[in-house]
Amino acid sequence: MAAQSLLAVLKKHAADFHPVVPFDRHRDKLYPFDFTERNTNLLPEEIADTERFAAYINRTLHQHGARYGIGGYGEHRTLYARSRHFDQPLGSESKSSGSEIQFPQAPPPGGEKAFRQPGSESKPLGSEAARTASGEAEPRRLHLGIDIWGSAGTKVMSPLDGIVHSYAFNNNDSDYGTTIILTHNLDGSTFHTLYGHLSLNSIKNLYEGKNISKGEVIAEFGMRFENGNWPSHLHFQLIYDMQGWKGDYPGVCRFSEKQQWLDNCPNPDLILQMEQAL
Repeated sequence: MAAQSLLAVLKKHAADFHPVVPFDRHRDKLYPFDFTERNTNLLPEEIADTERFAAYINRTLHQHGARYGIGGYGEHRTLYARSRHFDQPLGSESKSSGSEIQFPQAPPPGGEKAFRQPGSESKPLGSEAARTASGEAEPRRLHLGIDIWGSAGTKVMSPLDGIVHSYAFNNNDSDYGTTIILTHNLDGSTFHTLYGHLSLNSIKNLYEGKNISKGEVIAEFGMRFENGNWPSHLHFQLIYDMQGWKGDYPGVCRFSEKQQWLDNCPNPDLILQMEQAL
């Protein structure tokens, strides 16, 4: 019931949110990416190779004259077979809290995997007992946020006043990489926004509880060595209840558990107001 009240509040304030990325709906064009099995233009070997995947993203945006690519909420993504990360139990990944992070200016010798650091575990919303017909643990493939694909260094802004809930360097292959989570209160409803795949520079001066103003630049799109080894983009997610997670929250769930996750993570376009421009 409280989550439904939040939806009503967000719809009521639809015209009041600041853009999360620099976007002029009257001038800038968006391209709707589809990363399900329906997309026959993207080959499995392209998805598995970040350089080729990035080339596909950039080529497609250029061909369509689009400033950003966008999409993904509730999308059952075949592309997540590119990494074992989404086949692992939730909470099993290594991650770094803000106080432990080192800030390299370039990838260290050995590439992205050379500077993984240990962290704490959190309990998931869903059941880890979910199984496929073959008896294997069901992989996570259903996307809970919206991705905005664009250039590294693109500014990320807070849609409204809030505070820093937590942040971390989730440094696993195909993970969020640098992540920030904000807490907001609107008409008495408390909720959270998550920003993934950021630059490490984005969290240099953060601390939990820091006040954030509406429209304040809080981050920028990261490069592959700091964003989980992805082509540059922002994962933006709306979360009602953080359920004890800090610096991280699942952005992908099992299809069999989708309703409970989608109920807790409403469509982020309620805030973004970007997909209406498609």
